[in-house]
Amino acid sequence: MTPATKEEIRDAFRRGSAVAIAAAPFAVLFGAVAVDNGLTIAEAALMSATLYAGASQLVGVELFNHHVAPWLVVLSIFAVNFRHVLYSAAIAAHIRHLTFWQKATSLFLLTDPQFAETERRADSGIRVSYIWSMVLGLSVYVPWLCLTIIGGFLGNLIGDPKAIGIDVLLPIYFMGLVLGFRSRANWLPVVLASGAGSILALHFVGSPWHVSLGALAGILVAAVLPLDGKEAATLGETVEGEA
Repeated sequence: MTPATKEEIRDAFRRGSAVAIAAAPFAVLFGAVAVDNGLTIAEAALMSATLYAGASQLVGVELFNHHVAPWLVVLSIFAVNFRHVLYSAAIAAHIRHLTFWQKATSLFLLTDPQFAETERRADSGIRVSYIWSMVLGLSVYVPWLCLTIIGGFLGNLIGDPKAIGIDVLLPIYFMGLVLGFRSRANWLPVVLASGAGSILALHFVGSPWHVSLGALAGILVAAVLPLDGKEAATLGETVEGEA
């Protein structure tokens, strides 16, 4: 193993561990909520292992408990997770050197923070390698599974995260991720459009659709605004490389 590879592993593990710590209370909470809604610990762990998306997992178990139609459960989860389709499209240019199976396995582990870290790394001019992507993803995925099981055993002892102030950990972390892109052209209008779109969608359409609709509002604004010189040049090089 080369020194460069070791540094990639250390960097990915360090960044992934920070995400795992921030997400830990919610992984435990999901395990507790899942068991409280009738799932076994094994079923809760299986849901974390296969769906692996905290917000939509909570949406899913709540809908299970209300005995709604299966198609509505799937549609609701899709609404929450639609942003991952956008994430994968956005980072496609950074991982085009990977094989099909490398892309498939790394994209399975794609989450909000992994997308942000991948973009940050690419913006810094550093190659997004398969081992970096997998170490980053697994350093969040494995603790999430383990803490889901712990949450299932502990039941609802954690209570309401708001009562002990841990509900702010993930929002603060995600705010930091968003602020990390503030040097990009048109950052502020896109963020404002996404925020306004989410708020309006939450009020007039409802949850969980406000997540995807807010993202689409930001995309529409970004599409009509002009690129700066650097981004235009990068896009031109990408198009020429694909031609």
